[in-house]
Amino acid sequence: MSVKESFFGRISTGKNINLYTITNKNGMTVSISSFGGAITNIIIPTAAKPVDIVLGYDNAQAYERQDTYIGSLIGRVCNRIEKGHFVLNNQTYDLYTNGHNHLHGGKIGFDKKIWSVEIMKDNAIKLSYISPDGEEGYPGQLSVNVIYRLLDCNTLTLDYTAWSNKDTLCNLTNHSYFNLSGYDSGNVGDQTVQLFVDEYTEVNELSIPTGKILPVKKTPFDLHDPSAIKNGWDADFPTIQAAGGYDHNFVVPEYNGNNKKIACAHSDKTNITMTAFTTLPGFQFYTGNYLDPKVKGKNNIPFQRRSGYCFESQYFPNAVNIPSFITPILRAGNIYKASTAYHFDY
Repeated sequence: MSVKESFFGRISTGKNINLYTITNKNGMTVSISSFGGAITNIIIPTAAKPVDIVLGYDNAQAYERQDTYIGSLIGRVCNRIEKGHFVLNNQTYDLYTNGHNHLHGGKIGFDKKIWSVEIMKDNAIKLSYISPDGEEGYPGQLSVNVIYRLLDCNTLTLDYTAWSNKDTLCNLTNHSYFNLSGYDSGNVGDQTVQLFVDEYTEVNELSIPTGKILPVKKTPFDLHDPSAIKNGWDADFPTIQAAGGYDHNFVVPEYNGNNKKIACAHSDKTNITMTAFTTLPGFQFYTGNYLDPKVKGKNNIPFQRRSGYCFESQYFPNAVNIPSFITPILRAGNIYKASTAYHFDY
């Protein structure tokens, strides 16, 4: 069991970026960059060979250039806020819009920040960032800690805490793209996914929730039983066609702030199974529909379209503008707490 620090590159401002590699007693390793808090590698020591099961890049400069959030921490608010507009305490806030909506924290979100890193006991590191009042248009100074811990049972946990000196919004996630056959194995369509949910949030053509929560039954979102991802990602279903695949928020059943099992994925090629858990009320299942083969990742391997998938734990997209949704408002003096975990069997 160990945490090792190494140099990961120098970004355009001249700042040096470090990489922190955590190893458990089984030889499983997870590497995290101080730039964007990105998970750069998760290496599973299967009997056949070690398999790196997340998409990523070889150095910090590439993470600085990227625009698909691969592996990174996302904030202040992950996913979408409709037209970058919300009202809090009778004051209107207008945020940067990446396209039609505010997406994943804005123009320069938490994925582009340098995080302070503290090596902790128990095979963990703590990443910290203080977002100034007004950054990306959000009110309040927001202090954020994220603890990455690798357990000997081959579980990676992400524990988030945040607090603000003013009422603000807070909805944090990690945007890792998983490919259990290996980051360099291409299309993930043959891998199976099982979602432990009964409902999803209906969206319009711009992927903004309408406010309706609908049953997954008799839709391509019914993944109660393990199913090859390719069986549904080109389904004749309007919002799947509009998104070019799965890119939808699912409702965690009986949400109460406790850890719930939300998804399971498996690769027959490597026999790796991943089970995901979260304390949050929702998660986005996304199948890498916008990955661009012109962009190259680790070892100069192009990112094929649909070569990875994400389970992004979250409050529902645009929740601040939909009264029936659980709010992502963080009141001054309160503490935001959330946890996500990924457990691996092989």
